[in-house]
Amino acid sequence: MPPPWKTHGTGYFEPLELGSLGDGVVIEQSVRVFNPVHVDLGNHVYVGHRAMLKGDTRNALVVGDGSWIGQDCYFHSAGGIRIGRDVGIAPRALILTSSHAETPPGTPIMHGALELASVEIGDGSDVGLGAILLPGTKLGAGVLVGAGAVVKGEFPDYAVVAGVPARVLRSRGGS
Repeated sequence: MPPPWKTHGTGYFEPLELGSLGDGVVIEQSVRVFNPVHVDLGNHVYVGHRAMLKGDTRNALVVGDGSWIGQDCYFHSAGGIRIGRDVGIAPRALILTSSHAETPPGTPIMHGALELASVEIGDGSDVGLGAILLPGTKLGAGVLVGAGAVVKGEFPDYAVVAGVPARVLRSRGGS
């Protein structure tokens, strides 16, 4: 029996289809938004070329005022994504909110139940080039995530986080 695949559509959308659209939002050409009614963009948000925002019927993707999303970013919001105000997200960053449960040997992993967990990014944070935020990640305010980091877990305000897996290197401001 073939898998029950069905298309998710093209991702082409009209800005007025979004759940909410703030003033002064810039959405570059070639951005794709799936389930746009579940995507909320605050005032003065920038979304870079070829970014893919996958809204989901189970949870919202919310981007706070003044935030900047670089080109080629991929956000999948089945578990919910909340991006605070004035957050910078560098190009090619990924935010994932779902994974497959472990399956017994002999069972394809993708047949495991889908487990959802939200991702939250605090106000004033910055996510580096190519960083990956995994399900359940919670970044406090002013967190700096290094380029290429693979982040999972909770991190306090003003932490500098880097590595694979990511860990706290220090607190911003030298303390």
